[in-house]
Amino acid sequence: MAEKLVVISDKWGAKKGLWIASYFGYLQQYYDIVFHDCQQLGNVDVSIFSEENIDKAFNEGGVERAVSNLIRKESEPAHFLAFGTGAAVTYKAVLKGLPAKSVTAISALGIENEDQLLSADVDLIYGECDKLKPGLGWAKSVGAKLRIVPNFGHSLYSDEKIISDISLELLEKVTKKAV
Repeated sequence: MAEKLVVISDKWGAKKGLWIASYFGYLQQYYDIVFHDCQQLGNVDVSIFSEENIDKAFNEGGVERAVSNLIRKESEPAHFLAFGTGAAVTYKAVLKGLPAKSVTAISALGIENEDQLLSADVDLIYGECDKLKPGLGWAKSVGAKLRIVPNFGHSLYSDEKIISDISLELLEKVTKKAV
């Protein structure tokens, strides 16, 4: 039986997430994939679809609703792959008891406000040029290891090379166990 992989979109959800299909292409034959649209998890509904409105909706309760809904929907231990706001939601949910075997959080926003590291196997990945990445002081204070990818910004997770690299790492997690 395949391992379960829960994939959580960035703040744009499925509306601007065509790149996410590339991850599925690599991973679907080895993982049982469940996808959550971060906007749906947070009950974020904006009449004018702009970055400012989406950010405001997440900051005004959307993240907390998404955390609660994710915990409610995912009660069995699984691997998590999450992006941007979805990565922050996943991080916060694991801190509140979401059972995780591993967490691959790419460009997680706002986790520098958390004062502890996840107990699960966690991989925090950021682009070198991402102005929103947590500082090394935070990483040191909680014992986190940040993986910084040179020459990329916040949306590095939508780049085909990064998609390929991350997918291969996730495949190694399940194929090494099978050997």
